[in-house]
Amino acid sequence: MSELFRIEHRDPEAFRRQTRRSTVIVIALFAVLGMALPALLIGVFGSVGDSNFGLNLTGVLLAAAITATLVRTVFLKQPWMDAAAYGWRLKRSLMRVTNQMHQVKDGVKAGDEQAMLLLRFYHLGLQEMHHLDGNSSDLLELVAEREQLREALVARGLPEDQLALRSEWLEHVAGSSKN
Repeated sequence: MSELFRIEHRDPEAFRRQTRRSTVIVIALFAVLGMALPALLIGVFGSVGDSNFGLNLTGVLLAAAITATLVRTVFLKQPWMDAAAYGWRLKRSLMRVTNQMHQVKDGVKAGDEQAMLLLRFYHLGLQEMHHLDGNSSDLLELVAEREQLREALVARGLPEDQLALRSEWLEHVAGSSKN
């Protein structure tokens, strides 16, 4: 089976501290570039009497592009960016399931075990995301559905700790909706 993502239980306080730190670094980089590049462009290409709005806008857009490129190519590989990258991958994995939620829930109603495992991953992933974000109020909405699914998994002899998102589950659910 191809594992796309695995839920890791992390300390919420450390997670939030690390993500705040990485966010401040990226914002500071963008702010410096966003001020320096327009000033440089105006200094090189601008004139005193003319409007330099185009050069300012070009500098800010260039700063955004450079910041995005640095985040994707350099920063994501750095240890100080690990928590933010994990949070992004967790939310992206949950979104992959959310995009097929109609088919997932139809599969669960029909007794499809792969759909049940996929929904269990989704529930555990949401629980972890809310735990990391310190948002426990949203967890209360899914308590009954989550417990009902857990009991159904146990009754079928399936493991209830579905910490990995598997590509086969997504493909199966997407394929069964076409039938």
